[in-house]
Formats: sequence, structure tokens, C-alpha cells
Amino acid sequence: MTTLKTLKQLQSGELIGSKTLKLASNLEIFPKEILDLHETLEYLDLTDNNLSELPDDFAKLSNLKILFLSNNQFTVFPSILSKCKSLSMIGFRNNSIHTLEENALPLTTRWLILTQNNLETLPESMGDLHLLQKCMLSGNRLQCLPHSFSKCANLELLRLSANKLEALPSQILGLPKLSWLAYGGNPFCKKHPSCDTSLKEVHWDRLKIQELLGEGASGLIYKAIYEENEVAVKVFKGDMTSDGLPKEEMDINISMGKHEHLIDVLAKVVGHPDKYDVLMLELVPKTYSNLGLPPTLDTCTRDVYKNDLSLSFDDCLKVLLGMSKAAVHMHNRGIMHGDFYAHNIMIDKNANSILGDFGGASYFEPEEIELRKSLEYLEVRAFGCLIQEMLILSSKDTHAKEEKREQLTHLRELCLDTHPHSRPLFSEILKELTKMTNT
Repeated sequence: MTTLKTLKQLQSGELIGSKTLKLASNLEIFPKEILDLHETLEYLDLTDNNLSELPDDFAKLSNLKILFLSNNQFTVFPSILSKCKSLSMIGFRNNSIHTLEENALPLTTRWLILTQNNLETLPESMGDLHLLQKCMLSGNRLQCLPHSFSKCANLELLRLSANKLEALPSQILGLPKLSWLAYGGNPFCKKHPSCDTSLKEVHWDRLKIQELLGEGASGLIYKAIYEENEVAVKVFKGDMTSDGLPKEEMDINISMGKHEHLIDVLAKVVGHPDKYDVLMLELVPKTYSNLGLPPTLDTCTRDVYKNDLSLSFDDCLKVLLGMSKAAVHMHNRGIMHGDFYAHNIMIDKNANSILGDFGGASYFEPEEIELRKSLEYLEVRAFGCLIQEMLILSSKDTHAKEEKREQLTHLRELCLDTHPHSRPLFSEILKELTKMTNT
């Protein structure tokens, strides 16, 4: 992205010919000069202003592909956007939108962000969005989804956390490509029985906080010393994220139990000076790094990888085996990860692997067999995408046995089956990967 363009530059005509424009100047009225960029403008970011409406001739921006209007004052979704023939990514996070009218969205919509608004219903015309891949609806007041959602055949990632849903919408469970789902913090969600388990408590003052290791949507992770041991400390911000509520993530972390391919929770930390929820976690060794990088605006729902990353076939198989073990463990405990991506997997040089980031995780009751299977089949498709990426990463390995590669390719096809109930369960996947590893 280009650097921030000032309002003065825009008004003077200096920006004619620009493809991108970002303006955050406490705007209350849409600057009409933006429309003068209609021949070239493809990316418009007006986040962090005080806008509440768009002009009637906004569709003049016929080349606009990406529009961000987060942190503004919209109460009604601007239906003029339906006439923007190139628009594929739309972001209205943290406004006050209570109305989204029928046919207000362009049919070209691929990525829709409506997190943290006041929506109680969605239009039936949502089902006409056949290109929709990613839909972020957490933090609204939705009590149900339109029946037409079952027609969103390309939808792969859906966030429904922290709404008013009385039941998990059944129409989404048969979607042929849905792979990443989060729904925690709704009225129908029950608390994980293990989240109240007696966990050791440690006072904040007993920790020697050291450097910041990373920052995610839900909080900050620090390295710390506790009783001469190095640990990680996660401070949950308490703010709504695109995946849901940090408190839900904390409960899931506590409920996860110990597993060799997951990060162990060591204690709950009390007495934070700003009263934030805090967990003390096992510190992942420095020898580990993220396997993948998050999706880009272009890839939408697919991770990207460093250009120089290449793994042997056996290493890829080892990573997949470890992740299938983690998945079996989670689903047996009634936990769906919801964000099963390579960018949430850490590996070392020996292909030992750890799955992290439970911000999108949701709880279900394992005794509800049909629901459990439906959710597992859904997450299995995410695993199929991971297999696909591992096959690409190991494609330069000339020593790999062709028979094994064919077996893994076949397993990928099973996991990506467009009929969810035709996919294998994680226990079957684990069995197949174990066989491949041992032959």
C-alpha cells in the first residue's frame, strides 16, 4: 500500500491516477474528489473516520475492488455498493449497522467483514453471493441465518461468534467448501466442562516479564521467568476480535488438556494491574517457527508460504501426522479449532510440530454424535487444504516414493470431497497417515 495521502493532496488533484487511497482525517462527509479517481482507483481505505453515508454516485468508482470503512458511524449498509461491478472485498467492522437490505451487496462479493455491528437479521439475497469465500459476522445480534445461506457454495470461512443464535444454523453444515467456522459465545453454546477445572493460580507479581514475543488479535504474548523457569504469558486484551471473544479463547485453552502437539497451559495468572485475564503457558522453544503465513487480500482463505521454503516429503508427512493426532485429541474433547491453518502451526528443523492460536475455537458436546460428526467433517476439509499445501511444499523432493505421494494425494481428495459426510473422520486420517509413515 502507498503511504497515507492527505486530504489536501486529494483536493488539489495531485492524486489523479492513483490506484490506492487511504484517508483517516475524522471525516464526517465523504470527499467528492475521491470520485475523480474513478478511472484508476482499486483500493479505498476510509477506516477511522466519522462517515455515515456514501454519495449516490459512489458506483462511479467502477474499478474499485477493495473497500474498507471500519470504525465509522454507518447505521445502514449503503446499498449503492450493489452497483459497484468490480467490488470483491468489503469491510465495515465496528460501525453501528442495524440494517442490511435485500440485494444491497454486489454479486462480486468475495470477502465480507461486518464484525461488531448491530445486525439482528440478514437478507435472503445473501444466498445469491455465489463468489463469497470469507464472511465475518462475529459480534452482532443475529438470532438466525437466512435459509439461503445453504446456496453459498464457495463459502470457506465463516465467523458467527458472540451473536444471539439459539442454535447452530443447520443450513451451513452441508456447505461443500466450509472449512473454518467459529461460533462461540452464542446463547446455544454450553461451557466446556473442563474450563472450570482447578488450575494452579499464580500472582502477576511473581512473574518477571521480559520481552514481547508477539501480538495476536486477542492479546499480547510475553516471555517471562517464573521460579527460575522460562514461560510464556498471554495477556488477553478483552476486546472483540474477528474470531470472537478472548474469554472464550481462554476457556478453550484451559479445557484443551495436555498433548505433545499443543501448547500446555501451566497456570491462570491473577492480579494483573489492569485486571486483564492472563494465562501462563509453556514456552515454545526458539527453534520453532511458523510453517505458513496468513492469507493475503488476494488469496483470501489460503495461506501463503515463504518463497524459499521447501520440505521433504517425509517431513511433510510427519507434520500431518502430528496435526492429525492433535485434531483427534481436540475433537474427542469437544473442541473444534476453527482456524486450522499452517500459519497457526509451528515446526522445528526436525518437523516436530505444535498447533497454536485458539481464538477461533468452539466447543460442542461430544455426546451429540451427529453434530460432532458434521463439525469434524467440516474441519477435515481444512486439513485437506493443509495436505494440498504440504504436497506442493514437498514437490521438489525427488527421493519421495511415488506410491506414498499417490496415497497422500488420494487422502487429500477424500478430505476435500464436496459432500461433507463422504469425508473421513480424523481417527481414520490418523490411521492412514500412520500406515504411510510406517511403510
